[in-house]
Amino acid sequence: MLRELHISNLALIADATLELDAGLNCFTGQTGAGKSLVIGALEILLGLRSAGDMLRHGATEGRVTGVFHLASPMLRRRLATLTDLPMEDEAEVLLVRRIFASGRTSASIGGHPISATMLKAVGETLADIHGQYDAQFLLNPANQLALLDDFGQTTALAVQFAQIWLQRHQLQQQLDNLEASQALRRQQLELYEFQAAELDAADLPDIQLEQLEARQRMLANVEKIKSQAEAAYAALYEDDAAVIGHLKTIATILLELVELDGEFSEPAGQVRDAAIALDEAAFALRRRIDRLELNPEELADTTDRLNTIHRLIHKYAGAGGTLEDVLSHRRHIGEELSRLRQAHADVSELSTQLATMKKQLAELGQRLSAGRQQAATKLIPLVHRQLADLGMKEARFLVEWIAPVSRTPSAQAEGSPQGLESVELMIAPNPGQPAAPLRKIASGGELSRIMLALKSILATSDRVSVLVFDEIDANVGGRMGAIIGEKLCRLARGHQVLCITHLPQIASFADRHITIHKTVENKQSFTYVRRLEGAERIRELAEMITGKDVTPTSLAQAQELLEIAHRTAVPPSTQATHVKSQAPVPAKATATKKTSRRSP
Repeated sequence: MLRELHISNLALIADATLELDAGLNCFTGQTGAGKSLVIGALEILLGLRSAGDMLRHGATEGRVTGVFHLASPMLRRRLATLTDLPMEDEAEVLLVRRIFASGRTSASIGGHPISATMLKAVGETLADIHGQYDAQFLLNPANQLALLDDFGQTTALAVQFAQIWLQRHQLQQQLDNLEASQALRRQQLELYEFQAAELDAADLPDIQLEQLEARQRMLANVEKIKSQAEAAYAALYEDDAAVIGHLKTIATILLELVELDGEFSEPAGQVRDAAIALDEAAFALRRRIDRLELNPEELADTTDRLNTIHRLIHKYAGAGGTLEDVLSHRRHIGEELSRLRQAHADVSELSTQLATMKKQLAELGQRLSAGRQQAATKLIPLVHRQLADLGMKEARFLVEWIAPVSRTPSAQAEGSPQGLESVELMIAPNPGQPAAPLRKIASGGELSRIMLALKSILATSDRVSVLVFDEIDANVGGRMGAIIGEKLCRLARGHQVLCITHLPQIASFADRHITIHKTVENKQSFTYVRRLEGAERIRELAEMITGKDVTPTSLAQAQELLEIAHRTAVPPSTQATHVKSQAPVPAKATATKKTSRRSP
């Protein structure tokens, strides 16, 4: 419930504090006094309305503050989820909306800043505001299935269906994307498999390219190599003028000179060593020459392999590419092949999962539809009974089931996240008229009564704690006012109800009667808020009956209205009593002008 609403520098309100009751709170006052401004302030606080140009003239900042008492742990958990703040244990919640002259606004809950999106979600959770011309929660077809789920206790089933439907929708999108690119993937797979086979056949990772090129050069020039090597060997060892023979002769001479002159020992040793080294080189050269043979088959194989390698380098690495570039491309092909083969496996796996989910959706959808239809069957006569009480005995209320429109029969059979069908609440207010969607009802009075009838039935399952009716008596006469007042009184036993009314018959049922009036002081307009009790309340009701000219008769009529309301009012329910005991409300509502009081 909303315990207190403080408004500062908003339009005609300089500073006002409303202390509210847990039951029915009625706001009365002359037209233009600012009654709807109070509801507008609440809408601003809850993020359900733009602040626009509502800042009071001359003020740099305006503020709307609400103190909410949340007795329901479920409601607190819901707010904690919406705001991502630890609010599960907070029974008292302070909600603040600030408005600046620049047009900027800010919001906080429990002292923590929240975004505009969060604020709107919080507002829709805390209050349902029904204005004469506003589109309301129950009038939105998207919310009407949730209404039936609440009434028929199929919410858990609906949540389960929505989760599986969304999962299946996501998987179906993945499958559609995979299948749409299946032909391209098949082409890519064939190409990569061909390339991989071609590269693998060349055994590229085992190749030492420089050694292979050197071997090919040797095989291609073996005759030239052997001929030149034979000439070198002959010059060293076999010819009459062979180098080794001459060196041996020189070595012998120098050794004889060493006996005569020891200074020749060093050059003699060097010549001897050279002769020995050349002799060993000649033998090594001979052995190599003897092993050199022309091998046309090896030359052909080596040449072919080199040609293959260079062709692959040019094909996969381009001009200037290297063997390492080709090996890198082969690794990339391997990764792509794994991805493409996995995509093929994913298609099969996704198809299996989707088939399983389709069966689950069919079973859940049938159970959900059956539960909703049972709820609708129970709801319709209850609405008819309520409408009869509200003077619409001939009205016909029904629930129209609408299959979701889809481009494919399979998707249509699986419905939408809300179920296998959508719904439209229909009403035919007068005999002989065709039923029309509830949201398209033209008469404001009929709409007000239909909304009140639905609220009265759904009070125990309604998901908001504060119900607000802005001029619920619009286009309704005084005769119907007492009935509407009684309905509001009953509704207020399970919810806190805020109601703006012009009918004394409705105001007489209020647990808390608040008057709103406007004055002009020093050429400035001010709106004040004050709680009425005792004689003041009787006089206000009398003025609502006869206008300013209050007479003893009108005062007596006002007193009689209060007595009738007291006799016919439904005793507070256990829930209402519990709410009041948990959240005592101060006894007096106050309003001041140009004070320094700020919201807590």
